[in-house]
Amino acid sequence: MINPVLALAVFGVLFLVTALIAWPRWGLIARLNRMTHMSERVLLEDALKHVYTCESIGRSCSLESLAGQLELSTGRAAELLGALAASRLIANTPDGPRLTDGGRDSALRLVRTHRLWERYLADRTGVPAGEWHEEAERKEHMMSEAEVDALAARLGHPAWDPHGDPIPTAGGELPTLDRNSLSSAEVGRTVEIVHLEDEPRVIYDALLEDGIDLGSRIAVTSNDDSGVGIRARGRSWQLDHVVAGNVTVRLLPETESADAPVTTLLDLEIGHSARVVGISPACQGSQRRRLLDLGVVRGTTIDAAFGSAAGDPVAYNIRGALIALRREQAEWIRIELSDAVTAEEVA
Repeated sequence: MINPVLALAVFGVLFLVTALIAWPRWGLIARLNRMTHMSERVLLEDALKHVYTCESIGRSCSLESLAGQLELSTGRAAELLGALAASRLIANTPDGPRLTDGGRDSALRLVRTHRLWERYLADRTGVPAGEWHEEAERKEHMMSEAEVDALAARLGHPAWDPHGDPIPTAGGELPTLDRNSLSSAEVGRTVEIVHLEDEPRVIYDALLEDGIDLGSRIAVTSNDDSGVGIRARGRSWQLDHVVAGNVTVRLLPETESADAPVTTLLDLEIGHSARVVGISPACQGSQRRRLLDLGVVRGTTIDAAFGSAAGDPVAYNIRGALIALRREQAEWIRIELSDAVTAEEVA
């Protein structure tokens, strides 16, 4: 005769196991289904973004390039392109996949989320620069449009990510940029670094360790098959073309020098104005967050209103508010002096 207590216990265990496996929302099967669906959606979105990236740099996208980017077989990559075409996000042409208008809108939403999240990581957290891209790669698939818009508002609707890439607006608008690769820069000219490619990470990390960051000015001293020779602030060194190809620059007037010291808010005379170029990478954590919250972002005009009796701190007019900054804080803020423009004239 079966022991009723034992039978009840066995029934309870079987019921619990069945519930854990088959429960509609929280069971193992439901979770696996969600994970499978999520993984498929992530792959489709990554494939769509790869097509966008190829188009944006003027490179043709192929089955092989997609398979290599996503580390998949060419057969699996073909399935993804077929699914995107069925959803009318791309059109498979003889020259390769091309984005439709709807596909471009979807890709730009992913790019916007990715770059905003990198901006957030750079400005509001202590996450190392080499980890921003991978963190943003995960986050771009998880945020709703409302959450992305809220993040943009919180960050003050930034126009650039921390690598110098433009952040699409909510309407998918991007500025037209006049940029060139450092690997093709003309010898004898001074250039400003406006973008550092963050993939592959090993090259990006090497650039950071070499002291190359956004806003830096460098002189091109040589450019031949061996690489690109550069000079900045009294130091000379050489980059091979693979590394130099990951650095984007803009040409500066011939009068500009790479050996000139960086101009900071400390150099701004009382009664004069300047435009913010950026914040020094040395300023991190809560200090960086405070400056950003005050509106110290690229393009902001700052007026030096008046100094204290001791000369430190100095009161600056930033977006209509008088803010007192000490010398060490002002030295973090890189500026571009406004030629012959005083605070009174701006007002």
